[in-house]
Amino acid sequence: MMHLKRRTFIAALMVAVVCGAALGLFATSRGEGHRPFLPAVGSGIDAPIIPVQMPLNTGTFAKVAEAIKPAVININTVTKGAGGGGPQGRTPFEEFFGDEFFKRFFGGDPERMPQRSLGSGVIIDPSGIALTNAHVVEKATEIEVITLDGSKHKAKVLGADKKTDLAVLKLDDAKGGFKAARLGDSEKVQVGDWVIAVGSPFGLQSTVTAGIISAKARQIGAGPFDDFLQTDAAINPGNSGGPLVNMQAEVIGINTAIVAGGSGIGFAIPSNMARKIAVELQAKGKVSRGWLGVSIQPLTAELAKSFGAKEVKGILVSDVVADSPAAKSGLKPGDIILEFEGKKLESPGDLQRAVGLTNPGADSKMKVWRDQGEKMLTVKVGEAPDEREARGPAGRPKSTLGLEVRPITPDIARQLNLPSAEGVVVARVEEGSAAAEAGVQRGDVIREINRQRVRTLAEFEKLTRDVKEGDRLTVLLQRGPMSLYVAFTVGRG
Repeated sequence: MMHLKRRTFIAALMVAVVCGAALGLFATSRGEGHRPFLPAVGSGIDAPIIPVQMPLNTGTFAKVAEAIKPAVININTVTKGAGGGGPQGRTPFEEFFGDEFFKRFFGGDPERMPQRSLGSGVIIDPSGIALTNAHVVEKATEIEVITLDGSKHKAKVLGADKKTDLAVLKLDDAKGGFKAARLGDSEKVQVGDWVIAVGSPFGLQSTVTAGIISAKARQIGAGPFDDFLQTDAAINPGNSGGPLVNMQAEVIGINTAIVAGGSGIGFAIPSNMARKIAVELQAKGKVSRGWLGVSIQPLTAELAKSFGAKEVKGILVSDVVADSPAAKSGLKPGDIILEFEGKKLESPGDLQRAVGLTNPGADSKMKVWRDQGEKMLTVKVGEAPDEREARGPAGRPKSTLGLEVRPITPDIARQLNLPSAEGVVVARVEEGSAAAEAGVQRGDVIREINRQRVRTLAEFEKLTRDVKEGDRLTVLLQRGPMSLYVAFTVGRG
């Protein structure tokens, strides 16, 4: 009997111990609020501690903003005779016939009355040298800059480069001593770094937004030299030309573009590219770009296999211009360019940027794949053919008279409701020219020059062939049912 009771006692004791342990575990789990599973020390999971470039100690970007804002400028421009921009400033003919008529017969967009626009910029030298976007000041006839303290200054364009969308301004000020920002090293910027964008979105001066660098070396199809920094710091209309700044208050980019409907995706010109372009624009007013003289294409897996390449890396040369720097270096169609000056090439854009930003006359090394092996070539980079920025639309040179004319075809005569096809019709008037100042408009019909009748384009050319700067012209125009004379001195706006 005692033996049975002892066994029963031991069994009951064991049940009590088990129940107590279970209750203890349940109470512990309730007390810790369902904490996630944590691996034991030495379990093999290595979680590195990452330093964070954010002002965690203050929770604010105020010090960076305070340092950069005095160098940021608001840019107001006035453009006379600019195309586009809606119905404002149309001539009566343009208002009546519409844009399509002028595009069909004359090409391009009709001229407009003065237009105003806003942008931003950043001063990089105390003497008043500032950077902005080329599109902010394009065709501007007047530029006014407002600094943080509210003072206003006139500015002029020292040079603009459309291919990188960068322009250099010089602010007029007898006192000098502007607050200037420091250009940083955009090569050191890393994806994930904190940045702030400063500018005048929608005309609201000194607006600061914060974000991170989302990507580097972005190509968005704006041009052959795309190499943008991508950021999620808000960039809005009016911010163009303002600085993108790191946590040391250094300018590491010039804000230039936003993605329509892109939920705040913006792009900036890297400061290293901006620095090089700015130096050339200040010195020469234009940018001299390197040139090889080759036609290139992406390398596909099929092409790489057919040319015996080990990997699908590099740029395939499809043609070489005779007597070009590439031809003189020994480059041949079918070569695969692997590297340029030690930099590996992944796409045609990589080579375009590398060569374009190389100073003409410089000797550069290229690694190419040819005949189942690698080969090193030395090329003396040439200068890209000059693209004359002073030309008008479609590369047309400026005319002596300050206007262009076309013969009156039956279609034009019918559209303009002319009684005959005699005369010539004005297709374009150069902004700022003497003809424009005298009131000549696109769509006017020229009937006489200096009391000599104009019936055909040949007669117009004969009467104006020997016209030179300083000559006085009296022109009879027909504008709808109205005839009027205008007079101006050639070459003097």
